[in-house]
Amino acid sequence: MENKEIKQNRYGIEYTKQGDYYMPNLVLEKEKIILNKYGRARLNYLKTNKKAEYMIMFTKGTLNKHLKEIQKTAQNRLDFMIDELVKKENITEELKEKNQLAWIAAMNSIKSIAEEIIYSELIYV
Repeated sequence: MENKEIKQNRYGIEYTKQGDYYMPNLVLEKEKIILNKYGRARLNYLKTNKKAEYMIMFTKGTLNKHLKEIQKTAQNRLDFMIDELVKKENITEELKEKNQLAWIAAMNSIKSIAEEIIYSELIYV
């Protein structure tokens, strides 16, 4: 049986010839990450809507790095946008003490707005 390695120029994937077939030399990423909801949402979006991009990142071993970066960026942007919107809408601790339900409603609304922006700008692109 002849074993010969070749490299495909287009994607940079190495193959080994085994008999009449070329088998890709795929190695799973060793780094394990825990995905938050943004990482899971991005992974699901890639799997269902961007299959080619997902497969390229998976075979090159860059998928975990990409997901880790997306979830870190999304969480940082969420925190920043919530802080900015709280200041803009003048939601204070005083409101929290006086009318807890109004404060919760306002904070939930702000979080929904911020998350909608994050999903449209980072996750579903």
